[in-house]
Amino acid sequence: MRILVTGATGFIGSAIVDALIAHGHVPVPAVRDVAAARRRWPTLEPVAVDFARDTDASTWQPRLDGIDAVVNAVGILRESRAQPFAVLHDATPRALFDACVEAGVSRVVQVSALGADDDAASRYHLSKRAADRHVLSLPLRATVVQPSVVFAPQGASAGMFLMLASLPFAALPGGGVQRVAPVHLDDVIEAVLRALESDDAPRLIEVVGPECTTLREYLATLRRQLGLGRLRVVPVPMPLVRLSARVMQHVPGSLVEPETIAMLERGNCAPPDGIMQLLGRAPRSMQTFVPPALGAMTRADAVLRWALPLLRVSIAAVFIVTGLLSLGLYPVADSYALLARSGVTGGTATTALYAGALLDLLLGVALLLPIRRGPVYLAMIALIVAYTIIITVTIPAFWMHPFGPVLKNLPILAALALLHALDRRR
Repeated sequence: MRILVTGATGFIGSAIVDALIAHGHVPVPAVRDVAAARRRWPTLEPVAVDFARDTDASTWQPRLDGIDAVVNAVGILRESRAQPFAVLHDATPRALFDACVEAGVSRVVQVSALGADDDAASRYHLSKRAADRHVLSLPLRATVVQPSVVFAPQGASAGMFLMLASLPFAALPGGGVQRVAPVHLDDVIEAVLRALESDDAPRLIEVVGPECTTLREYLATLRRQLGLGRLRVVPVPMPLVRLSARVMQHVPGSLVEPETIAMLERGNCAPPDGIMQLLGRAPRSMQTFVPPALGAMTRADAVLRWALPLLRVSIAAVFIVTGLLSLGLYPVADSYALLARSGVTGGTATTALYAGALLDLLLGVALLLPIRRGPVYLAMIALIVAYTIIITVTIPAFWMHPFGPVLKNLPILAALALLHALDRRR
């Protein structure tokens, strides 16, 4: 089959495209960034779409020419002014589904979310539910797939759970009593394929794992598979969690906001009967999510998710505090005396002192901003190397100082090199 896949470069969408290729189908990625899709799948012919704008069925008609089936895998966990739930989850999918009816494309799979039901309360679930109900009301052979918490090491939510599991102490909302039924990505993708290829697929499938467990036990299970021993939990009172969520919703890229906390509190479980019947087997247990052969690599990635930000913040603090000290918190006369030992006096000393202080402050603050940090790391490395060379030439005795003021530059340089190599904007 020739299958249009929306959201094809996303977490679930990209896995669907790969699986369709492996099963002999011809996926047509429908994406906003066509160049990125071509780089990933050079043999495919992606089409350009914009789910934030394509809310008219007529826009989708040309894209459905020669298409046998459609999979809608577009989904966002946090909305923005440019990408609201009501458009990406509801208005545009409605237009796509209406266009399928007009074009005679009867086979449709809608990737939704567990919780998009009669009890839905969040904007996320309500928008998903609206599109689900619309596609099921049309004369289409449609299946709505509703996954629970999806696990795959490369996924954003799974990465967050792995990070929490790897922390020395996990601060969990309410102690982690919330209910989840984690399902492996492989089972989600197989469910989508079965829905596409079957002539009698159910109209709605709750795609869950075989265990309905607590968040705490899920993290403890992941931690054991990472080889890190017992999970140590610090319970966080729910009123404090809700207050923190109201603050965190203003942090770019944060997955924590009042609605996600409310969805977590509601729970994310369902009986596995439907998925078992569709797959002809039990879905993968969370006890096997991290294969032993990948344990060390997955553990390293999980630890880096919190260790790199911690390292970045600590280095930023060094530069910021150093800048503030040089601006006057440390006696200016002593700073001038130190500069004089390096042969810098008079107006040159004043310029060097305050220009260096401002540069330290600028670089320290820049490291905390959501910007491309590569140039910042390189500037910090260059500055430290320059300071080290100047001190080595003018005050070599500092290398023998018992507090190691110059020697400590070496681990900071190593840390900056590590951050430059591994840090990525998320």
